[in-house]
Amino acid sequence: MLLPVTLRNLESHQVRYPFVGDLTSMILGKLGVWPGGSHEVSHENKAGFNAVGPNLTTCHPSYGRPDLLVYCCPPGFEKPVPFVDFQFPEPQSPVRVRRPAHLLDESYIAKYNKALSIMKSLPYHDPGNFARQANLHCLFCTGAYDQQNSSAPLSIHRTWLFFPWHRMMVYFHERILGSLIGDDTFALPYWTWDIPDGMVIPNMFLNKSLSFFDAQRDFSHFPPHMADLNYVSDQNLSPQEQLDINLAFMYNQMVSGARKTELFMGCTYKAGEEGYCNGPGTIELAPHNALHTWVGSSFNPGREDMGKFYSAARDPIFYAHHTNIDRLWEVWRDIHKHELDIKDPDWLDSFFFFYDEKLTLVKIKVRDVLDITKLGYSYEEVDRPWLNKRPMPSVPPKLARQILKTKENQNKLQLWRNHVSSSDFGPHGRALHASLTVKVKRSKSHLTKREKGEEEAIVVHGIEVKGDAYVKFDVYVNLIDETKISPKFREFAGTFADIPGGGEMMKRKTNLNLGVSELLQDLEADQDESIWVTLLPKTTSCRNVTISGVRIDYIK
Repeated sequence: MLLPVTLRNLESHQVRYPFVGDLTSMILGKLGVWPGGSHEVSHENKAGFNAVGPNLTTCHPSYGRPDLLVYCCPPGFEKPVPFVDFQFPEPQSPVRVRRPAHLLDESYIAKYNKALSIMKSLPYHDPGNFARQANLHCLFCTGAYDQQNSSAPLSIHRTWLFFPWHRMMVYFHERILGSLIGDDTFALPYWTWDIPDGMVIPNMFLNKSLSFFDAQRDFSHFPPHMADLNYVSDQNLSPQEQLDINLAFMYNQMVSGARKTELFMGCTYKAGEEGYCNGPGTIELAPHNALHTWVGSSFNPGREDMGKFYSAARDPIFYAHHTNIDRLWEVWRDIHKHELDIKDPDWLDSFFFFYDEKLTLVKIKVRDVLDITKLGYSYEEVDRPWLNKRPMPSVPPKLARQILKTKENQNKLQLWRNHVSSSDFGPHGRALHASLTVKVKRSKSHLTKREKGEEEAIVVHGIEVKGDAYVKFDVYVNLIDETKISPKFREFAGTFADIPGGGEMMKRKTNLNLGVSELLQDLEADQDESIWVTLLPKTTSCRNVTISGVRIDYIK
């Protein structure tokens, strides 16, 4: 029996030879137990019993937007394909050094352009074809695959699989590009939107004569317009004001708001229908989601290409965006000296499949991508200016607390519109059609006896988003003056930035978890029995958002 696996002749870039397999192998492959190699089946069943992985033969149409059914399935997916387990590159292989996109020279740009041009010219049935590469994001981010041994769809966003899955995708994409030009040192660039020199779209993506250009972008955001890492709409800020906001925002997302694993990495995602969670980490919400939206075209319903999961990877800037996301994962791990790395075997043994540069289907686990040195790539170091941008309160903390107490005593806040004293919004939740401030009680036991290293977190829970528009609201603590709202001020606790779509699973209610221990110390509110939490809508689409309530959790 012939199975549809193809091999590329690297000289002609044509797809040629079929793989010959037998009926026994097909049956075993259907069961997820392909013979040969070192498929640690018994190890997975025990240590990673609830590990997540796709069933590649279950591909089906999925929704790119609620009004748009898309079909991203690869040719011949109905039949199982033999695979090999991932192997690290040889230790003596050249290290691929990823460099900032704004520092690249003409020879590198020409080399990358040649590789990308070849990739775009490959026939679609070749897995290295650019459209096939782009569709990987559509497949795994819109629920086009079911999980193995389950009818539950698989979607990697808003969970702890966000960082490792994208690392895998970019890793194989990079190696395929290098193979097309016979360069085993080729490395993708990264867009350094978190440092001042890199906060505009790199020039290489603006040249219409090069393969990096994508017409489906917001041209009003081209240089000299500076990237807005907390994007809502165009604010017409001065470059210095935007820079200051970006750096303070990065401090919150990378440092003060990300002091525990789940706050940065996202929620715990296990196998099966009941194992799904919907709780993104700081960086995924923004700058990740915010910049996807900022780059995408305002003329398209979902700000495609970059503005929607199904189409995002059609824009070559996607890869420069995600190499920077990948770098920031390494930076965060370095800040915490790898002490917050996940040890759960269900995460470590979660797995995916990608074609490599030899057109071999590879099964790769999360545990395989945790050491970039073993993966054979590195990042050229850049400064981290946001590390020293700890925000200051907009109002002196003592004065702020006096004002809050005075207002609370005035007729129990009847004169303070949109303030409520209950942090539970009832069975139907509360619509976020205007700013909402809620008094949230803190645990008295934690005030008197706090465990070392414990992080206090605001949890905005039961967030339900209807409609297809980009949704964003910000969260503030003990906010006095709504004219002084910015990540530059310490009262800013974090943001909810939502790109709707991604399949049925991602329609479930979301929780937003924001670490605030350092914030409360800076506001001198760490000994207070309660705090005031303000939810501030930033998009008109927040009218379609309901929230179940706000509470305080304590993360060990």
